[in-house]
Amino acid sequence: MIGISEKAQGSHPTLAAWLAGAGIETAPVDPAAAAGRDSQRILHVTEAALARQHDILIDFADGAPILRRAKIGRPATIVFGFEDMAFGHALIAELIRPRAMPACGEPESARFLSIAARVARSDATVLLLGETGTGKEGVARFIHAASPRADKPFVAVNCAALPETMLEAMLFGHQKGAFTGASGSGEGLFRAAEGGTLLLDEISELPLALQAKLLRALQEREVLPVGATAPIAVDVRIIAAGNRDIAAEVEAGRFRADLYWRLNVMPMMLKPLGQRRQDIRAISAALLLRHTPEQQELAWPTANALDRLMTHGWPGNVRELENVLQRAMLMRDGDRIEAADLMIDAAPAAPAFRMAAVETITGAAPAAVEAAPVRLADARRVSQARAIEEALAATGGHRLRAAQRLGISERTLRYRIADMRAVARGADMRAVA
Repeated sequence: MIGISEKAQGSHPTLAAWLAGAGIETAPVDPAAAAGRDSQRILHVTEAALARQHDILIDFADGAPILRRAKIGRPATIVFGFEDMAFGHALIAELIRPRAMPACGEPESARFLSIAARVARSDATVLLLGETGTGKEGVARFIHAASPRADKPFVAVNCAALPETMLEAMLFGHQKGAFTGASGSGEGLFRAAEGGTLLLDEISELPLALQAKLLRALQEREVLPVGATAPIAVDVRIIAAGNRDIAAEVEAGRFRADLYWRLNVMPMMLKPLGQRRQDIRAISAALLLRHTPEQQELAWPTANALDRLMTHGWPGNVRELENVLQRAMLMRDGDRIEAADLMIDAAPAAPAFRMAAVETITGAAPAAVEAAPVRLADARRVSQARAIEEALAATGGHRLRAAQRLGISERTLRYRIADMRAVARGADMRAVA
């Protein structure tokens, strides 16, 4: 529960509703009243004298938005107007969101995380399903952090990334001399996660022979290290994750039915990012905060840039969004990220994930491969040209409306169109030569 003062609420009347939709509840608070040691409050900038370092000071003002991060003895300050309200609210949510909680803005996503937190209180095995890049590991870490095992290890292993010959020893451990090169014994990932949580990512890639040994480990709560003759008891909570329809893998004979039913205690499916529009701005705020060094000013996306982010399909999910934002931070012209700075590749949509699950959180298409290396300057020019052509097409060639759609002045649009024509003429002359 986050406290919010009357003045802060008055400056941004819709903030509490946005935070509630993002899974963060607020309650009125008197800034002059004594506050708990770990409590966090949202106060108005005029209440700075009553604020502590982990509070947040907010205000409403038109013009360039401002974010000053918290420093020793000084709380964070964030000021923005109507044009930047959508991103500003998402940014406030990310400044106060618990570290282990994934970024979200969709009410459906918040409900999903509420269910995940309830599941975390038990020791039930969880099966997370969804396209690559939808945030399955982040949800697994959240379940671990919300569980009674939070003070014990969280260990993640990608079953597709380990050599098949080493996978058994990596999971269950090995005795000294059990195989060539085993100069010492190894405890394995099950024992490394003792008392905590073990995430088995890409579980569908596990070889059939090893699936039987995993099933026994789950049922008997013990592992048999390679080369050992006696099993070792383990106390580990298992979370499995996959980007395939595991039921279909069972039908095809590539996955054991008994292991599937052992893992499928609490199935939870994550929707693709393109179907979680409000999550896009929340995750964008989290990524921009993560990739902006403390000593640098955060590059706020303009309203038009945010609109473009939220209307893209994101076949590469969060990984694609992160790539686009990092490129925009590097290639932008001004202090802010404009719509024209977003170099979004056209990529084929990922195949639909047809696995049904108990609850969903409302994919991974390969990026287009260039035939030859492309310089960053050329890539940026192509991206800007594509954005301008799309804006002109959407507005029927009306330059003023196209400029407004792109978040730039009409004069800047004229200059960029002239540059495009100059580049095109140069290419034509080279072709004739």
